[in-house]
Amino acid sequence: MVNYATAAIDKTSVLRGLVSTKRVPLGSEVYNRLLETLYDEAAALDERRFDDWVAYLEQDLSYTAPLRLTRNGPNKDRDVVRTMKHFDENYGSILMRTGRLAKSAWAEDPPSRTRRFVTNVRVAESETAGEYEVVSYLYVERSRLDNPDNETISAERRDIWRLVDGAYKLASREIIVDQSTLGMSNFAIFL
Repeated sequence: MVNYATAAIDKTSVLRGLVSTKRVPLGSEVYNRLLETLYDEAAALDERRFDDWVAYLEQDLSYTAPLRLTRNGPNKDRDVVRTMKHFDENYGSILMRTGRLAKSAWAEDPPSRTRRFVTNVRVAESETAGEYEVVSYLYVERSRLDNPDNETISAERRDIWRLVDGAYKLASREIIVDQSTLGMSNFAIFL
């Protein structure tokens, strides 16, 4: 069992990138379909098509962003704190947030203009049949109000995508933000 805690100094419990060793080859049908799904998901969010985005989500969804610390010395690789999070969402809370954003949410009125760039996609088979571990890098540019300076954020996303009735659905997403001090005024957007 993988220890996801950050307190232990033992480096074997530091979670980095893919956990599974059953890589899905680049260019295979499974890889291409998951890559297309990630691109379509990003477009749905950039275009504020929240109903379309929610259609990609499984009802047992876990959607989290743990905190990031800057550490040095023997603990320098133990920089993700999973006991404290920027957000810890599930399917119900996502539905509530998207409902507010579709009408009028104070933090997003007027709405941000965003561009999500999804890169460095790696895919592996999960231990559960029909589930795939997908690790990707995310870069988001966000324009707010009339400010000429965009806000940016970069992160690694660690997902579990599940094949359901011929389509891939997001069952789990952990977002490891690269910044320990956020470069965005709020997290009113989805990553």
